[in-house]
Amino acid sequence: MKKKEKIYGKELILDLYQCQEEVLISKKKIEEFLDKICSQIKMKKYGKPIIERFGLAKDFTAGYSFVQLIETSSITGHLSEFWKRAYINIFSCKDFDEEKAHQFAKKFFGAQKSKKRVLVR
Repeated sequence: MKKKEKIYGKELILDLYQCQEEVLISKKKIEEFLDKICSQIKMKKYGKPIIERFGLAKDFTAGYSFVQLIETSSITGHLSEFWKRAYINIFSCKDFDEEKAHQFAKKFFGAQKSKKRVLVR
């Protein structure tokens, strides 16, 4: 992104469908995903991630959510075990290859389908 364009940053919004359940239910795999996605898009992590599983009162709300601060903003996600879906947002004021991030996340979660949107802010 060029400074003269007056762009603060961009947000990649990923909806991943028909994901592998063994990835969605594993805190260790989520930690691995965060390490690798940061490496893939050349982002520096700021501190340790928050990864919590909750919403257990109902099948369709149960799952992990995560936040990984990065020096230029954050990577967040919400995983649905019931629907076998992953909803991931990457926001950064440092430019990154959104297609590389999309393809990496799709492969990591074993998604059969995906939807990608990019917001310039």
